Amino acid sequence: MKKPSAKIRQEIALLQDQLRQAETREAERIGRLALKAGIGDIAIDETELLRAFEELAARFRPDRNGSAEGKKPAGSSAASGSLPLASDAIKNSAGEA
Repeated sequence: MKKPSAKIRQEIALLQDQLRQAETREAERIGRLALKAGIGDIAIDETELLRAFEELAARFRPDRNGSAEGKKPAGSSAASGSLPLASDAIKNSAGEA
């Protein structure tokens, strides 16, 4: 039996709420760790800081073979490949602050 559209919309709304809650938990966790590491005391442009976070994420993100990639230089393809997302993240976070 097929679900009515109202039921599907209700499920989507519930999933969106769960996603917001999960993102909030993740942001709070990362924020706490960043503050412990002293990131809050560093005077740095958000774009530059986001690029550094992307490089850090690339360092620990598994590659196609399932192993960690290791350190990438600042101009590497892993960091530059995700820069369009960085600008989107900055635009999105500007409205939330």
